[in-house]
Amino acid sequence: MGKSRLLIKNVKEAYLYQEVVQDVSIITENGKVTQILKQEDLKDFPFDGEVIDAKNELKLLPGFIDLHIHGGYGVDIMDATSETLQTLADKLPSEGTTSYLATTITQSDEEISNALKNVAAWTDGQQNQGADLIGVHLEGPFVEVTKAGAQPKQYITEPNLNKFLKWQEDANGQIRTITMAPEHDKTGDFIKTLYESGVNVSAGHTDASFGQIKDAVKLGVRQLTHLCNAMNGIHHRDIGAVGAAFQLKDLRAELISDGIHVVPEMLQLIFDNIGSDRIIMITDSMRAKGLEDGSYELGGQPVQVKNGRATLDNGSLAGSILKMIDSVKIMLQLDDVELEDIVKMTSVNPAKQVGIFDTKGSIEAGKDADFVLLNEEIDIAYTICKGKVMYQKG
Repeated sequence: MGKSRLLIKNVKEAYLYQEVVQDVSIITENGKVTQILKQEDLKDFPFDGEVIDAKNELKLLPGFIDLHIHGGYGVDIMDATSETLQTLADKLPSEGTTSYLATTITQSDEEISNALKNVAAWTDGQQNQGADLIGVHLEGPFVEVTKAGAQPKQYITEPNLNKFLKWQEDANGQIRTITMAPEHDKTGDFIKTLYESGVNVSAGHTDASFGQIKDAVKLGVRQLTHLCNAMNGIHHRDIGAVGAAFQLKDLRAELISDGIHVVPEMLQLIFDNIGSDRIIMITDSMRAKGLEDGSYELGGQPVQVKNGRATLDNGSLAGSILKMIDSVKIMLQLDDVELEDIVKMTSVNPAKQVGIFDTKGSIEAGKDADFVLLNEEIDIAYTICKGKVMYQKG
């Protein structure tokens, strides 16, 4: 087979790593960025391959990386089928997502194992073009029952290293992130072992105080899961986990910026205090994303979706139906948030957080050719995964 080549020419603005360049063209070959050229350098450049003309109207950003997504478009990671992963590969580019972590939920040991084995089989050879499955986010079951949220309480259990190691084996080493309640790791050995093995340990569904989060950071916790949700907020006598995100520079924080999980005023407060260097925008989306209002399920629990809200029978939020491009638009409505900040929060930070910044997360020669082309209204014109157009606005 010949080389697969793509030229994106006449880009109005390209959001490269730490700089924005105007009037450029990008050349990709076999899924990698090979050259970034000023427009005048392209005139005499011979090219045989697919061409996208941005017509000096479109802006080029690195593709979005969603580190926390349970499902969408009628499927859920816990379905443990190849059809689930194919659906997400096909559909996620429509919202600008080019890479994601398949996120599990607290369930029986067997159901978690099945989901992990399904991911391992997919990444071991079944994976087709589309959004890149870059690993697993194991959310639960080692969480705090009083902060369960949508995590089924009957399966919540204490941190167990042997259990985790078996699951990591089932996943063929693909568990990149774990959400846990650090206060339940009484000796600190669980967090320390996972951190030293390269797993991104995230505190979430936790009742930890600020002091406990601070101690957990010393052991290796480097992230907070869906900031403000299922954790202690800021109180004037204990600033809790949310205050820890503000104060502790070693922590990055996931953020569901749908205006529902976190209201716009709090989004502004978080951005003003944490800044775009430490926020990771996520969807935490579930099966109903992209579908109509109605009755669904999450972790075996009935979920009602109405007017953009997904809730359990007890009123708890049950994930979201958020699309990444919509979260981008919401963040851009805040004061002082620019596209440069969006690039950090949707691409650079997540790639760095799970150790894949050498291949993804920014537009640089040698990296995967994962892009989103946006128009002036911040609508997606094209999404490109490893040099292939996977979504084009109709």
